[in-house]
This record gives sequence, structure tokens and C-alpha cells, in this order.
Amino acid sequence: MRILTGNDLKTGAVTWWTGSDWSLHVEDAVDVTGSEDEIARREESARRVNAPYAIDATMDEGSPRPSHIKDRVRAIGPTVRPDLTLKPADPDIGNWVI
Repeated sequence: MRILTGNDLKTGAVTWWTGSDWSLHVEDAVDVTGSEDEIARREESARRVNAPYAIDATMDEGSPRPSHIKDRVRAIGPTVRPDLTLKPADPDIGNWVI
């Protein structure tokens, strides 16, 4: 499974491609395998996201889980300061960061 991530142009926040728009929550991300480059080019040209790229992910209890630790940290925020992490719709999503 491949999902797209990038940064919001206005806020710099990490965003995830939902199939029609961008979300702050990784659990909203959809599989883009085979069309990741096309979507990334289109969205960057439309100035909706900065530097989008595809990452490997797996499904974990119905939600995508980034395969690499770097992207897991990007999904919820700093691991050393839980008070600064993004509060996802699913409160258990942070259990897979490390």
C-alpha cells in the first residue's frame, strides 16, 4: 500500500491524501498505488500542497500505518512531547509510533 503525504502551503502542517482532498489525520489516507505520481504532480501544480510524496504503509485495524518511523512521527508529532502531538480522531493511533 502507498499513501501520499505533503505539507499544507499555508500552515506547514503535515497532510495526507484522502482521495479527494488533504487531511491532517493519517487515518483518512487512501491507497494511491499506481497513481501516486500523477496525483502528486496535479496537487502540487494546483498549489494545494507542498512537496507531496508517496510512502509505504500497511493497514493496521482499518487505518493506514506508515511503514517508516520518520513518517509515523510525521503522522502524530513529536514523541518526546506528547502535549504537542496531533490529537487524531482515533486516540489509539499513537500506539504504533515506536
